[in-house]
Formats: sequence, C-alpha cells, structure tokens
Amino acid sequence: MRGKIVVGITGMPGSGKDTVREIVNGLRLPLVVMGDEVRAEARRRSLEPTPENLGKVMLQIRKEEGPEVLAQRCIPKIKDSASPVVVVDGLRSMHEAREFRKEFPEFRIVAIHASPKTRFERLLKRKRSDDPEDWKTFVDRDQRELSVGIGEVIASADHMIVNEGTKEQLREELKRLLKRGL
Repeated sequence: MRGKIVVGITGMPGSGKDTVREIVNGLRLPLVVMGDEVRAEARRRSLEPTPENLGKVMLQIRKEEGPEVLAQRCIPKIKDSASPVVVVDGLRSMHEAREFRKEFPEFRIVAIHASPKTRFERLLKRKRSDDPEDWKTFVDRDQRELSVGIGEVIASADHMIVNEGTKEQLREELKRLLKRGL
C-alpha cells in the first residue's frame, strides 16, 4: 500500500509559488504553507511582517530550534489531513526535505524556476508586505534564501517547472505532473 504523497514546492521568491498555491487550492488539495509558520512566529514576537523582520525570524528560529524546525512544525498538519496527497509550500533546505522524508517516504520535491528579472518584476507588481521595493532588497533576500540552502533543494528536485510564461501554462504543467502521480 502506498503511503501519503507529500509534494514539497520550492523556488526562489517570485518564481510562481503563490500561483502554484492557487492551482492547488483549485484542485482541492490540502496545502501547508511553511512561510505561515515564520509569519506566526513574527506575530508571537510582536514584529511587523517586513522583509527584514521575516528574514531575521526565519534565521533566528532555525538557529534556536534547528534547521528543520519549520518542517517539524508542519508535519502534524500534514498528518492531520485525511487526503492521500498533501502539498507543502516553501521548502527551503535539505534539512527540511530530510525531515519530511523521515515521516513521509513518498515525499517529492517540485521546483518552480524563473529568471531573476522575471521574479523581481513579479514581486514589484505583487506588493506583499515582505516583497522588496528595490533591486538591492531583492538581491539581499535571494542571498538570505540561498544561505539557508534553497539552491541545493532546487538542484535536487524530482521535477522542475520553468515558469517564464503565463499562469495558464504553469497551471497546465502542474496539473500534468500531479495527474502523473509525480
């Protein structure tokens, strides 16, 4: 009998993970967002959800509780789901990937990729509280993400989706992957 399939979504900021979340919600698959754990921790610490604060909190809780802390906080939510497939958004390190694999042998990584220019333009349009307003902040955020190990996760992904086109193209590619059972 096959166990629960857990799909970890990774990608640099602005690569299209929010669009993947929309698609997953449209497919009625359960979604666990790792970044929600960082935002919740920032609230617990009474910090504004700025790019700088969320970055500091992300690094600080990893330092305090270990590099797999966010995965550990998400695992109970995944286990609580009755669905045979659960999507986890925001995978950033191999420590997290290993933690998920310990609990879920059918863990798969899907990387969403887009060029820095495309990602920056998307983030400028999106205007979320933690999005950069200039190129320097964008580059600093990329460097922080890379320092945690996201590059290694992207490089080791089971599947890569290049997202330089439309939302519809991304939707079709993701649906094709999910229908194939990854």
